[in-house]
Amino acid sequence: MAQTHSHAHDHSHAHHHGHSHGPHAHPAQVAPWSILRMTVPARLAAALAVSACLWGIVWLAMR
Repeated sequence: MAQTHSHAHDHSHAHHHGHSHGPHAHPAQVAPWSILRMTVPARLAAALAVSACLWGIVWLAMR
């Protein structure tokens, strides 16, 4: 004895929030500088500068 169970749900999800997080919600902004636009020597210099700063923090923390 098979019963047919029919029910209807509204799955439209029409929620209206004040903002959305879709792919076009936050347009890309042009960065004033980009690592991808830097030359290889400039990238190495930036990496060395960041490394020196981090080692300085470690040295200060160990004192």
